[in-house]
Order: sequence, then structure tokens, then C-alpha cells
Amino acid sequence: MATVADRPTPIAADAEPPAGSGGDQPCEVTIVAHDIGPVGGMERQLHELVLGLRRMGHPVTVIGWRCELPQGSGVVFHRVAGPRRPFLLGYPLFMLLGSLAVRRWRRGVVQSTGALVLNHVDVVAIHCCHQVYRGMPKRSTAPLRAYARLMAAIKRFAERMCVRWSGASAFVCVSDGVAEEMRRYYPRAAKRVTTIHNGVDTDVFAPAAHEREASALRASIGVAEQRLLAAFVGGSWEHKGLACVIEALPKTPGWDLLVAGDGDQQRYQQLARDLGVADAVHWLGVVREAQVVYALADAFVLPSRYETFSLVTFEAAASGLPVLATPVSGVRELIVDGESGFLIARDGAAIAERLNTLAADPALRKRLGEAARQAALPFSWEEMVAKHHQLYTRLATGSST
Repeated sequence: MATVADRPTPIAADAEPPAGSGGDQPCEVTIVAHDIGPVGGMERQLHELVLGLRRMGHPVTVIGWRCELPQGSGVVFHRVAGPRRPFLLGYPLFMLLGSLAVRRWRRGVVQSTGALVLNHVDVVAIHCCHQVYRGMPKRSTAPLRAYARLMAAIKRFAERMCVRWSGASAFVCVSDGVAEEMRRYYPRAAKRVTTIHNGVDTDVFAPAAHEREASALRASIGVAEQRLLAAFVGGSWEHKGLACVIEALPKTPGWDLLVAGDGDQQRYQQLARDLGVADAVHWLGVVREAQVVYALADAFVLPSRYETFSLVTFEAAASGLPVLATPVSGVRELIVDGESGFLIARDGAAIAERLNTLAADPALRKRLGEAARQAALPFSWEEMVAKHHQLYTRLATGSST
């Protein structure tokens, strides 16, 4: 039987970093999350938050399934034991055992990443409003679709209970769009809903920062120098519209497509073969250093049905790529149509038209990419951490300002 880990797993035993400045004294913080690590949107945001809090002097405790941080971070990690898959079993077990772990090891201000535990907490981080989002399985079979619907119903119920019973002083949303959804579905909690945008590392994701690695990647996949490359990065390919991008390729003879991420590759390879563009699609799999993919690309395409922040879009924009994306949450706060990219529909012909426009006008690609970079710069990890620091210290001191 799964049990809560009896001892903390130290990430490192580093010396205390210098305390934060500005008069706000660092406080103890406990982060409850399934996973923290450098890969994945939510996982990456938590990774940067925890490291940033440590740099500002906050003692940080993490309670979760997995916590992948660099050596020397000085974070105390309490692992919640138990199965991660199937999620239908792992999720409620984590809620039970994680609640016991929080009761035993909570320190200072406690933040839960969504509806994860039954305890009263101070902050609930909202990466997704489950009353709106409908997840899709990687492989579209009848049993998997039924399983996805069941999980979605469980998450919607758990979210409603969390908003009602968590006692949280703040529901922190990752974008204005998610905050709007939370206020619409939970009007009684509206005054406690706030936005702290996710961030992007504008030093790592920067134009011309990874040219050597990009050249090596181009050579390894055998793409000729004269070919333009559109990048698609992410999982949940049906949800994010990979089929629409592949359907655009027969109408865009100058473009190849880079696909980075995990999904039903066999299905989409067959689609590319049926359309006669199999040689124009390059499957990279899960890429830990996505900055190299952006460095190789000439544009970024993501016709997603729904996003909460879309970290990959911000990374692409920071890398200086013109962005073609649907006007979902996060994207609406980043891209101005015709100025820093194009807002598109989930339609292969419309995507092809925009790609052909970019192919015919290198100066336009350069102008849109530069504007996208400028639009992404205010969304830094430092800004995200600073706003969490202000929130936590206010809650720790009981201040109303």
C-alpha cells in the first residue's frame, strides 16, 4: 500500500542565499504539486518559482510526486509515495496521502497547485480552469476518450470543492484569460482571484543564441539550407491542432515542419503520407532544449483549441520568431495581429496563406519576429517570482496591502 514518505529528500544542502530586498522579509513557503521540473509548462513554472524564491531567501518545502531541481538549490522535498498511473487511481491517492503530508510537514505559507489536497491552504495556483478545459487523449480511441471524460468530470468536481472549502486567500491564475474564467464560474471567489503571469527565460530564448546547435540539428535531420522551417512544439496534438498544420503543407511548397513533443506519431505520419508531404515533416520527439528548435525555425505555429498561458508561444516569441497562433489565453496578451505575428484559425488553408505571406517577404518575417521578442520581454521569470514574493510576504504578515 502506498504511504507518505517518512523522511524529507533534500535536493541539496547549500548555504542560505541572500535575503530579498525591498523591506519584505522572506517567509517560509510550502509548495504542493504533482511534478516540478524543467520540462512541461506547469512543471517549468514551478521549477522557476521554487528556485527564484530560494534566491530571494525564502526557505522552501516541496510536497509532491517528483521534484527535479539543480544540485545546490537547498529545497526540502517530501515525496508522496504511490502510483502515478493510472491517473484515475493516482490522483485521489495523492489527494489523501498528500493531505496527510501537508498536515505533517507544512511550513509557513502553503500553496497548492490546483485541487490537490483537502487541507486549508493560503494560495491555490490555477494553471487551468477545469470548468472550461476539456482534455483529449493522445490516442483517440473510444476507451481513452471515455477515460478522458471521466477524468475531466472528476477534476471539475475537485476544483469546485477546492474553491469552496480550501479557505484560500488568493487564487493565482497564470493569465488574464484564466482569471476571467475563474471569476465567471466562481463569482463568490471573484475578489480573491488574481493574475500572476507565467514567465519566459529571455536569455535562454533569444535570437541568434543557439546558431551552432541549430546548424547541427538541421544537418542531423537532413533539411536543405534553402528550406524554411515552421516549428510546432507541444503534446496533445489533436487539441493543439497539429493536423491543421500538416494540412497546410501541400499549399506551402517552401516550408518544412518541425514537430517537437509526444503524441500519436503513427496517426499523423499517415496523415502526412496521405497528403503527400511526409518528407516535409520532421519528428523530433520530446526535446529538453526547445531553444534549439526555435533557433532553427523561421516561424512558430500553434493552432490550439485552448491554452491557459502557452509557455511555448512565449518561448518562440522571445526567440524572435513570428508567431502564428489561435487567440487563446496568453496568446491574446502577447500577439497583436499583423504586428508581432498572426492570429489564426484552426484551418489548414488559412495557415497556409499566412505561411506563404511570410515566405514571400523576409523583411516581414524579421519585423514580426523582432516585435514578438519585444512583446515577450516583460514576461520574465524574475517578474513572476517577485509578484509571488510580494503575495507570500503579505499573507505571512497579515497585511491587506
